[in-house]
Amino acid sequence: MIPRSGLKMPCSFLSYFLDYFSDHVKKPEMKVYTEREAQPIRVPGMPEFKEEKNSLSGAPPVIVFLLRVWHRWDTSLGSLIFSNQFIQIMTTVPSSSIYGFGEHEHTSFKHDMNYVTYGMFSRDQSPMAFSNLYGVHPFYMCIENDFNAHGVLLLNSNAQEVILSPYPSLTFRTIGGILDFYIFLGPTPENVVQQYTEAIGRPFLPPYWSLGFQLCRWGYHTIDVLKKTVERLRRYDIPHDAQHGYIDYMERQMDFTYDKTNFAGLPEYIKELKNDGIHYVIILTINNHNALGNLQNPFLTKDEPHGTYKPYELGEEMGIWVNNSDGVTPAVGKGWPPGDSVFPDYTNPQTAEWWIQLCMEFNNILDYDGIWIDMNEPTNFGTGQEPGCAENNLNNPPYVPDITGRLLAEETLCPDSKTYLGYHYDTHSLFGWSQAAPTFYASQNATRKRAFVLSRSTFVGSGKYAGHWLGENYSRWRDMHMSIIGMLEFNLFGIPYIGADICGFNEDTTYELCLRWMQLGAFYPFSRNNNAIRNKEQDPGVFGEAFAAISRSVLRIRYSLLPYLYTLFYHSHVTGHTVVRGLMHEFTSDPQTHVIDKAFLWGPALMIAPVLEEGARSLNVYFPEALWFDFYTGGQVPPTWQKKFVEVPAPLDVIPLFIRGGYILPTQFPARTTKLSRMNPFGLIIALNENETADGYLFWDDGDSIGTIEREEYFYAQYKFHDRMLKTTIINNGYHGVNTLACDTVQILGLTSKPKVIYMNGKIIPSNQIQYHSNMKITLRIFQPISQEMTILFL
Repeated sequence: MIPRSGLKMPCSFLSYFLDYFSDHVKKPEMKVYTEREAQPIRVPGMPEFKEEKNSLSGAPPVIVFLLRVWHRWDTSLGSLIFSNQFIQIMTTVPSSSIYGFGEHEHTSFKHDMNYVTYGMFSRDQSPMAFSNLYGVHPFYMCIENDFNAHGVLLLNSNAQEVILSPYPSLTFRTIGGILDFYIFLGPTPENVVQQYTEAIGRPFLPPYWSLGFQLCRWGYHTIDVLKKTVERLRRYDIPHDAQHGYIDYMERQMDFTYDKTNFAGLPEYIKELKNDGIHYVIILTINNHNALGNLQNPFLTKDEPHGTYKPYELGEEMGIWVNNSDGVTPAVGKGWPPGDSVFPDYTNPQTAEWWIQLCMEFNNILDYDGIWIDMNEPTNFGTGQEPGCAENNLNNPPYVPDITGRLLAEETLCPDSKTYLGYHYDTHSLFGWSQAAPTFYASQNATRKRAFVLSRSTFVGSGKYAGHWLGENYSRWRDMHMSIIGMLEFNLFGIPYIGADICGFNEDTTYELCLRWMQLGAFYPFSRNNNAIRNKEQDPGVFGEAFAAISRSVLRIRYSLLPYLYTLFYHSHVTGHTVVRGLMHEFTSDPQTHVIDKAFLWGPALMIAPVLEEGARSLNVYFPEALWFDFYTGGQVPPTWQKKFVEVPAPLDVIPLFIRGGYILPTQFPARTTKLSRMNPFGLIIALNENETADGYLFWDDGDSIGTIEREEYFYAQYKFHDRMLKTTIINNGYHGVNTLACDTVQILGLTSKPKVIYMNGKIIPSNQIQYHSNMKITLRIFQPISQEMTILFL
């Protein structure tokens, strides 16, 4: 709930009530009412609630407030404190296994509860420990002592903080808005995320090409360098599906322009890339700056000659800027030359029209495939706009949460600036969120294909429209580990399309660090290598043949598994499942998994254990209680390894991967682009559990059309292995493109006795199409159209 804060607004009364959303979501809502208006931001999945409230009119500033929601929430530990610009509530939690709250960098996925404070207020700064970063996600999940899980959201956009204490307890403090809590009852971690995304909006379904490897660099400087880089990857046959244009493609770093001198011929080159199956993503950055103070950076300038810069002139005509406190004059930021800048107000419906029109018109110049929106915290170079922030209780509130600098206006606008929804004091952290939906529809309208939007600043519900990357990280070994934690957290937040800049954005990388990071990054949902100006080039083709060969190998593994990854994104979009998850999601009753954050899972079935230390040629991997198989050999992991840490080999050219028994993974023969790989034969990897059963799914459509699920223009099949028989059940057969595709390889892992004969669809498979391996793996070479159901019987 977003209040329209004013300069003199006393509290008048407190009201509270408990209501229900569903069997699994409870909504205790405590509202601080004042004389100001309230402008709601509704949780998309939530119905309207009846306000049958209990009121405390004229309440004192400190009262004893008791709320118990089963054993999960208990506020009897401390008092509720409320005033116009400070609200605090404390609750006990049933265990210290707390995950979530963002966006921050911290050293473990499971939070330290020893009096740690996290401030939340969107901020442009490179990741640093415990500081408030680009997005705001006041959501956490708790695994209780009985191994049930629940989640809690505080829907509040004001500057806030949460204190984690060893009682264990949580203290919430915010300097505006209301206490608008939602409790998600699980009981499993996956259930919690499903219930959470049901409320805030399911994640978008990404275009298939965006699951391929992507490349970017700030510092190509010229189109010739860009061409040389792309050709280097092509020469080494390294998979490459998307090329991003950073700010140096622009004319003097201005949005909706391109440099016709240094990037002459860029429109034609983009067409060449697309003909080769490579997509192009543009960056659009309203009013940016960087710590490198002698560089120009992109912004929406207001100082170009009249008639030469349509984005500003059209926006001025439509009156869509964030204004000063008078609500009339545009807030003018301190940008770099060639002039000052203004800020679009994306909470204004007219701004969406302005933005979509400009994006569509620019697509006629550069035929891009996706949009990357950056610096949308929003960033301003300086503290507040010109001529500075006035002295009042919005710009200088009596209490400031634990945020960097302890100034609300630092690196952004004055809090008393006016937006369509109210004061910037209340809406600051909604800037990226409010930009995401218009950009989603702009991308969709401009390309006439499925939208691709990547946003740096996010808020509750952003995942419905945009993916995210973890910002301006560093080329350091620790940052690899931090990226796994961030990836796991954003899957909790309902933003599964997530990744970090592979090899690091800031500083120079090293050969070994970048190689190990390419291996890890091959398993980010969003897989992109990107680095900053003045740093050494770090694309996978620049280090020579040996590096290129290892990068090519691990990216081919990724591409072979894209049907499985795409199916995970389908399940995320439809039912709210995570794509990447911690081991504790699947093995919640094993306390050891609660602290593991150096290995992770794709869905329930594939464990990735990257090397995160320099010089390491082995690593300790924890194997929860299940059958596991080595991805590379198909051999079963010894049962004695279960529920133990075991040292496994990890030579420089290998990232350890393990398949969990009980699951079937669809695969496809890889190629240099998804345009090519999507035409290749499919395969199945069947990893059996101790009961010799397994199942899995395949979702397939054309990969980039809008609304294929709604129109049922997709293929969806279940693969089930039971009683020594594999059976396909086609659930939906609405995509005719599968008619030209076939499955040519089936691998069975974990069958305890060698079959005497194998039948497919009632016919014996010839012995020359069957390979029996010494580790009990069986490989079948077959030809079976994907669009037809299949039965394979092992006798």
